[in-house]
Amino acid sequence: MSQARGSEWRMATIAIVDWTMTGRGPLDTGEAHSRQFHPSEALRQLYISAVWRLPYTMIASGIRGLTRPCVSTTRCLRQLPVRSGPRATIQEGLRQKRFQSSQGSTYGAAKKLFKAYPYSVSLATTFILCGVGGLMYANYFYNSYIIGAFHNFPEPVAKELRKALYFTNQDLKPHQAIKFYKKTLRVAEDVGMDPFSNEILGVKFQLAAFMEKIQKYHKAIQVLEIVRGDCLDWIEEYGDKPENAAKRTRVLGKTIGISVKLGELYSGEYVKEPALAEEKLVWAVEATLKELQRREKEGVKPHEGEWLTQEQIGGSFEALGNHYEERDQHYLSSPLFLQAINMSPPKSCHTAVLMNNLSISVAQQDPPATPGQAPVSRPTLVSNARAWANKAIALATNIAPPERTEECDLACAVATHNLAEFAEMDGDIAAARLKYEEAKSLSKVIGFTEGVANADAGLKRLSEK
Repeated sequence: MSQARGSEWRMATIAIVDWTMTGRGPLDTGEAHSRQFHPSEALRQLYISAVWRLPYTMIASGIRGLTRPCVSTTRCLRQLPVRSGPRATIQEGLRQKRFQSSQGSTYGAAKKLFKAYPYSVSLATTFILCGVGGLMYANYFYNSYIIGAFHNFPEPVAKELRKALYFTNQDLKPHQAIKFYKKTLRVAEDVGMDPFSNEILGVKFQLAAFMEKIQKYHKAIQVLEIVRGDCLDWIEEYGDKPENAAKRTRVLGKTIGISVKLGELYSGEYVKEPALAEEKLVWAVEATLKELQRREKEGVKPHEGEWLTQEQIGGSFEALGNHYEERDQHYLSSPLFLQAINMSPPKSCHTAVLMNNLSISVAQQDPPATPGQAPVSRPTLVSNARAWANKAIALATNIAPPERTEECDLACAVATHNLAEFAEMDGDIAAARLKYEEAKSLSKVIGFTEGVANADAGLKRLSEK
């Protein structure tokens, strides 16, 4: 039995070797059909078939195992989507969804609330908007007026000055305001600020203006007189030093402005000191002309800076001219108005006002007799006055916004009224009545009540003739 089995194993081995070498199995030949059926032979063939199929199965499974990763990888690569950009994560999507839902719910709730309480919601919205606007304005006010307006002052000085201005502009309390103005000047002196700086001089001017505001005119004059005296003393003592050239120019200009303001206060109806007013105004004009002549003769010194502008110089001439006109010294006011016109901008409403003032002064001139010189006739003076009034109207009419101001309208109305008076002086009643009516109409349009009253008085005077 063992020999038979051994022979079968040898035959199986030979069959495997033969299949390996030739590629044909034993069953592929016709030997299986030529042999006779025998049980042991059938078992042997079944065994051999199982044996030679075993390596085939192993090899096939190995090949499939080798190729499966490649096919799987290709399939995975083929199934991967092409990413065009970053995609939101799940958390981001959830947050976006919650935001949209909350937004929708908030809007819906607000809509329902408005439908239920329309007046209350509207009122609450108005209050909220007003509160936001108030906060924005408070921020603007704080940065513009509380911080920006006092950046040149040390904080201790600015603190007292804010209090003074508060009791000046917001909560008018004269005693408190004056107290803090004085305290501001004391603190400024303690911290070492220059008493002739623009900041400290500005505080003193503000104090004088406040005194004028509360109708303490003599107190205002007192403050300005002290400041003027201090400035003149400094100019006399330190103004000639080369290092003070620029400061001298600035302080002298301030002193001239103070003198002009003092002239106005002295000539006011509440003080009525015409002699002192004339003294200050004459000094201002003379100091201005003297400085101009010095610069023309000696030249401008290094670091001396610019002198007053033409318009500022003309202002001093105009102030003195108005003073002489109020005192009916028209022969003195006329040349001053003429100088002011020459220094005023050629196309400005204020120049038209000056021309009208000059026409009034020329028409009312009654100069004293000059030895060896014939006086100017009245018709000649009226003719010259009419010419200046017509110039004023022509200039004011041709000025367009934004250069045009209320002074242009006022100059037109007053100059037209003056033309009516000039016609009345010449005895031309019809022309005078026409101009009075025109002046009245212009005064009504601009709301100039005094002009309307003067025109009515002129018409009444003509009706009585």
